[in-house]
Amino acid sequence: MHPRFHGFIAALLVLGLGAFSACAPDGSGTSSGQTIVIGSQDYYSNEIIAEIYAQVLESAGYKVDRQFRIGQREVYLPEIEQGKIDLFPEYSGPLLQYFQSSTNAKKPDEVYAELKAAMPGGLRVLEQSPATDQDSYVVTAEFASKWGLVTIADLAKVTSGLTLGANSEAQTRPNGPTGLKKAYGIEAAFTPIEDGGGPLTVKALKDDEIQLAIIYTADPSIATNNLVSLVDTNGLFLASHVVPVASGNIDSRAAAIIDRVSAAMTGAVLIELNARSVSEQLPAKTIASDWIALRGLK
Repeated sequence: MHPRFHGFIAALLVLGLGAFSACAPDGSGTSSGQTIVIGSQDYYSNEIIAEIYAQVLESAGYKVDRQFRIGQREVYLPEIEQGKIDLFPEYSGPLLQYFQSSTNAKKPDEVYAELKAAMPGGLRVLEQSPATDQDSYVVTAEFASKWGLVTIADLAKVTSGLTLGANSEAQTRPNGPTGLKKAYGIEAAFTPIEDGGGPLTVKALKDDEIQLAIIYTADPSIATNNLVSLVDTNGLFLASHVVPVASGNIDSRAAAIIDRVSAAMTGAVLIELNARSVSEQLPAKTIASDWIALRGLK
């Protein structure tokens, strides 16, 4: 067991995931006997969550087909809507903005309530998790110190020009340059970097090729690279809790199993899981299996 896991084992043990053992497998897959297709984003953290879903459902007797690393929201959501994917770990705020770009919801419960109402026919969201993986604007500590940056609004102090780096789809998303201009009146150029806030993005920040990047708050690289996440005082980034998207192929028993996983997955747990991927280069299958073993689910 990785030593960093010891710090949160005790916290996990107080949660009710022991109830998984009460879900006696019937070997029939879903209520209709179909295989559950589980997808994930092309993002290592999302894949870990999807793999946890897959393993706990298999332990309960369900048949699972993994369709992982299939792209970003613009690619996989049409497949979910077409019924090609049955279960997918998503994030409440960004998903709501996809379906309802003009939303004024900001707080977790407001976002979740609107998201439930906005889901297209045949799809629903299960219970949202306490775990968050929030989009954030990140700068180097050196850049923050030079310009006195604490909040996103402080970027107005920068007189040398700003370039934002992120996946190409961010250019037209609400959290890209247009959203920054609308919410804060700050202009930034844009450079596409197709690694989801990964090592190429971090290197570009450190090399001053970009001055601003979109990196998820649960990414351990923020701490390990001495980066600073700027405070979003104007609510540009909606609350972003992990929330499973489910099709009608997810029966009530499977939904209850996934809801228990969601309840156990706090923000601290998610950072620890992500750190194992980044620092140890472990595959999602191993990270998920270790976490499930801590819960006594197999």
